[in-house]
Amino acid sequence: MGPRRPARPLGQFVREYLLTLCVTAAVTYLLTGPVRKFAIAAGAMPEIRERDVHREPTPRLGGIAMFGGLCAGLLVASQMSNIGEMFELSSEPRALLAGAALIWLLGVLDDKWGVDALIKLGGQMIAAGVMVWQGLTILWIPVPGVGSVALTPMQGTLLTVALVVITINAVNFVDGLDGLASGMVCIAAAAFFMYAYRMWYGYGVEAAAPATLFAVVLMGMALGFLPHNMHPARIFMGDSGSMLIGLVLAAGAISITGQVDPDLLQAATGSEKEAVKSTVPVYIPVVLLPLSIIAVPVADLVLAVVRRTWNGQSPFAADRGHLHHRLLEIGHSHSRAVLIMYFWSALIGFSAVAYSVNSASVWVVLALAMLSAVGLFILLLPRFTPRVPRWAQAVVPPRYRSKGRRSEPAEEPAGDGPSGASPEAGAAGTERSGTVARANGATAVGARGDHRVPQRSKAGTRG
Repeated sequence: MGPRRPARPLGQFVREYLLTLCVTAAVTYLLTGPVRKFAIAAGAMPEIRERDVHREPTPRLGGIAMFGGLCAGLLVASQMSNIGEMFELSSEPRALLAGAALIWLLGVLDDKWGVDALIKLGGQMIAAGVMVWQGLTILWIPVPGVGSVALTPMQGTLLTVALVVITINAVNFVDGLDGLASGMVCIAAAAFFMYAYRMWYGYGVEAAAPATLFAVVLMGMALGFLPHNMHPARIFMGDSGSMLIGLVLAAGAISITGQVDPDLLQAATGSEKEAVKSTVPVYIPVVLLPLSIIAVPVADLVLAVVRRTWNGQSPFAADRGHLHHRLLEIGHSHSRAVLIMYFWSALIGFSAVAYSVNSASVWVVLALAMLSAVGLFILLLPRFTPRVPRWAQAVVPPRYRSKGRRSEPAEEPAGDGPSGASPEAGAAGTERSGTVARANGATAVGARGDHRVPQRSKAGTRG
């Protein structure tokens, strides 16, 4: 039997997915403010650690708002006339919600009281096991040159649990700068949505519909939380948020790669070889990586484990050797370091999608090579500051304004020299209406000087 294509027009599905995205983002955004007040009242504001980049105690528990957005998105989707049918035909949305509730509860406990690393690892495995028990598991692996390899229930369970745990910790490890994890996951979810939607609507593989919904909900969670989490962040997502979005991303990967019948792809593409090639951009990394579109966080995870093991530390010991920390150390500002990580995530994720559309096009390879060269060039210019025209200086951050001209006179704080002249201030910054203008990373606590993180101490010392 060939694949069944959705009988209803494309526009109906797009509108329903767009509504689900907007509802998820709106609920997450509106809940984050009250959650921040609750986190402050509950004392979920840990002391600043040596490895932290921020300078003010910042509340956590942002995952509470993200979980609320997840529930709202799934609820709205279940009431839709078109995409709501998958809730009757598939148990995967319920499996996702059950696993997400467990991992979210574990993250909330860790954000408030702290949970041992091994206990968190056990909780992650239990959450993955619950999803497997509900039916969200890997059933087969398409291998290029071989075809589809069916897995035994035990093999599928172990591979599913491993994929979930790796993805959760990859996202958790990369959550070190304001807006970094939520932005990177949003980019990954957007690329994943394009791939899953094409497989579902383009090839007519209805088993890809849950993964498409998971990607939309994940985008909404990240977009709704991101305005509160951009530098300088007013609230952190904490482990309750980072582990949650990592689990949702892993669930989408498992759904589209382990549940999609290769025979349907073979009928849609014309040959088993083409069917396997269609899943390669997402599925080959299952052997070593959870998903190619989050290769940057996973690479950071692998490097962290190798680095800590080499130094005789526990793989779960925190340090300042992550990729984003290194970007700060070589001179990039906080915002620029985040944008560089965004760039590489988008480059890898959307390149995988482009390869799945047309793997034989030389333009895909040329574009990838050119963008990679641009990314490497940006990495080598940590101190480059673009020249902004005078007419635009009033609307750009202070660090991009000409030092010889200010749009308005600066008020000098009592006891200090002229604004911008003090070595501790780093750049022009003025205090108006009780608010300290942030320039070159300065915060309400005090000026940060330059953006670089202090050099790590001698080997073996935890940062």
